[in-house]
Amino acid sequence: MAQEKRWYTGMVSSEDWWAFWIGLFFVLVGILAGATGVDLSGWVIDFPKWTNISNSLAPDRTGLMSGISSLLVSYVIFTIATCIGAKAMKMDMKKYFWSWTIIFFLSVICYVLSRNAYIQATSIERAKYGIDWSLSIGGAHYIVALFVGLIIGNLAPKKFREFLLHGARPEWFIKIAIVFLGCKLGMKVVDATGFALELLLVGVCATIAAYMLFWPLVYTFARRTFNFSREWAATMASGISICGVSAAIATGGAIRARPIVPVMVSSVIVVFAVIELVVLPPVLTYTPWFQEPMAAGASLGLTVKTDGADAASGAITDQLMRTRALEELGVQWEEGWITASSVMTKIWIDMFIGVWALVLAMLWLYYVEKKPDEKVQKMEIWWRFPKFVLGYFIAWILVGVLGLTVIGGEAMDWGIHPFESVARHLFFVLTFTSIGLVTDFRKLAEEGMGRLAMVYGLSLLIIIIPIGWALAWIFHHGMMPPLVSG
Repeated sequence: MAQEKRWYTGMVSSEDWWAFWIGLFFVLVGILAGATGVDLSGWVIDFPKWTNISNSLAPDRTGLMSGISSLLVSYVIFTIATCIGAKAMKMDMKKYFWSWTIIFFLSVICYVLSRNAYIQATSIERAKYGIDWSLSIGGAHYIVALFVGLIIGNLAPKKFREFLLHGARPEWFIKIAIVFLGCKLGMKVVDATGFALELLLVGVCATIAAYMLFWPLVYTFARRTFNFSREWAATMASGISICGVSAAIATGGAIRARPIVPVMVSSVIVVFAVIELVVLPPVLTYTPWFQEPMAAGASLGLTVKTDGADAASGAITDQLMRTRALEELGVQWEEGWITASSVMTKIWIDMFIGVWALVLAMLWLYYVEKKPDEKVQKMEIWWRFPKFVLGYFIAWILVGVLGLTVIGGEAMDWGIHPFESVARHLFFVLTFTSIGLVTDFRKLAEEGMGRLAMVYGLSLLIIIIPIGWALAWIFHHGMMPPLVSG
């Protein structure tokens, strides 16, 4: 008999809920700071570009404390927050604490080193830093963190790699960051209400159109062309059509697939997501997609299949495109809109997890497995629904509404900026490091993985990417990020 669930099941024990609680807690701290004028959020560590490494660390609120103090305070506070969640999720606390600590400071080192002005300064910024040349690689800190994680995750001694997996939680970290991103969208609502609403609506349309095509085409392709069984075809179709690992796991549970099925599909998803987040941002930036930046962001939401890789690839594309626009066109786009286009589209796709898990559970129950005596609970949709999405929307609504009314935009920005921008970027970097650490290319050599990877890769190339790009262009073409005022 399945374990009985209530509407509140998982509120203190699941990763989605702890992304919700942690993210929303800091959002409320930022809102309270904005409302009262008391500096409750300026302690968050920032990583400015530098030529002298002594200037590589600074609190978000200049003059509040030293950079080292800000780093230590940020470490302590975020460690306490994530350890509370880890404890509630019944992780091994000692192993989580030490592996988290290593990953945190490893990410900080990657962040600091990659923010060197010779690496990231744009051509317009070179005079500011007193340099004659720079690589102008926007988002280099994400790429460096990813590759350092990949090197350690595949080449370090096995015991050390396995130990770090206790703290490498890319999906959790990115879900917290996405709750913070809700604040960013809230501030965008304050600054550009009409555009934010338009982006929301076209994201919904593109997502619905894409999903109605993605799932049946991939399922049919796997079944008819490669003779996959129903459990393999359905799990892979959900993983590549919705939100990757979470969808594969939810589908596996809904259709009662053997445990190995969602595990193997998830491994392939992570590997291809890493490839996509490295390849697609520069492809979009240095092709005609550069002329359609918002469509480019949406295309990532439709094609990159994990929340972490999607948000991360959106962040890289955002920085690469803004840097190119500034250097070649002399145009300064506001930061975050391309990322928002990517994540917003992906979040609408994520919402299909609950609905589709219920649909598949019913299909398997009443048709495939032919057990009409069993019933699917109506609450299955709520249980499958990604709870961090609630945090995202609550943050968006609270910041937007309060910023437009009682608190005011300027005060809200002062209070919430350390989380919606600085902490969000830090959790993005933690996500990249963790993605690298959990990506073991050896798994592709396991029995059956090669064929599965081939079908997954072909589905991406001939179904997901072409349709995703076409729909992103259809629904988003002509939309441009707002320009930086002043």
